[in-house]
Amino acid sequence: MEITGAVLERCGAPPPYAESRPLTVGPLRLDPPGPGELLVRIEAAGLCHSDLSVVDGNRVRPTPMLLGHEAAGIVEEAGSGTDLTPGRRVVMTFLPRCGDCAECATDGRLPCAAGSAANAAGTLLGGERRLRRDDAAVHHHLGVSAFATHAVVHRASVVPVDDDVPAEVAAMLGCAVLTGGGAVVNAGRPAPGERVVVVGLGGVGMAALLVAVALGHEVVGVDTVPAKLDLARELGAARACTPGDALDHDVTAPVVVEAAGSARAFETAFALTAPGGTTVTVGLPGPEARAAVSPLTLTAQARTVVGSYLGSAVPERDIPRYVDLWRAGRLPLERLVSARIGLEGLPAALDRLAAGEELRQIVLLDEGITA
Repeated sequence: MEITGAVLERCGAPPPYAESRPLTVGPLRLDPPGPGELLVRIEAAGLCHSDLSVVDGNRVRPTPMLLGHEAAGIVEEAGSGTDLTPGRRVVMTFLPRCGDCAECATDGRLPCAAGSAANAAGTLLGGERRLRRDDAAVHHHLGVSAFATHAVVHRASVVPVDDDVPAEVAAMLGCAVLTGGGAVVNAGRPAPGERVVVVGLGGVGMAALLVAVALGHEVVGVDTVPAKLDLARELGAARACTPGDALDHDVTAPVVVEAAGSARAFETAFALTAPGGTTVTVGLPGPEARAAVSPLTLTAQARTVVGSYLGSAVPERDIPRYVDLWRAGRLPLERLVSARIGLEGLPAALDRLAAGEELRQIVLLDEGITA
């Protein structure tokens, strides 16, 4: 079938992206789903720093590549061997799990080996490519490629949700909430009522804040953008402050989540971690980034540093938990939506994201938005 999608032509294009135009929006051919695969009509897709990191070249991927990895949509066709039927709404997640490798046996702590290899190669979990343009293959982004009207994905890349979960909320469950919430629940594991500090209040960091508040923790949000600090207070943070203020006033916590994706933010998060505490890092800085920490501090203060990819999540286990919190009114994910755009608006949206101006910009595919 013919679809419309946003293809990244090259990694490392210079900003501003509204001028360098690394993305091309146009027609593509999408093959039917094979065994174990699904054809999904995309309803909503979130723009995330993981998309930006491919565009700016921090995480080099094969091109041309149809971007987008955080999304929700409706199953339109199911390949053989799948348990989902047309009409189901699904959350699309960017790390499929084969369920058979040693990494999959770690309860989410390690990324699936097969899923990671497929993501690096730009294929679906089974090694297939279902996208073409002018008879040339187009690579998949993290097994999803959601910046398009339709996608073919492996069954392991989706989790079904009920129709009462709006598409915009469902989309954010697939990355922002799994990553940010999981950093708290799966990696940090604060004791009941313990303070949690979140450094970096973008979409992932704010999702971590929301989940921590929903679970009854005292939460401190740390960022350099005043508007984000104001929103953190509105969303239930006991305190919101700049990194300098947090360091000057000795704001520490047993669990500190770093969600900014920079070495400086990691150093701040480490400095704000209390003796015996855990620093959880989920950000994706450039591969050349280096942070300075004192090994003596780790030993003398019995500290732990944990890296958490996709929030150390098992999506089919964790997404229903977040849905339950949302239904109970304790997880107002709608507040994370900072803009709604169409495919043509992606370059300018990438510039706003790079400037730290947005939480989650949502690409709407069903409503004909072009800006």
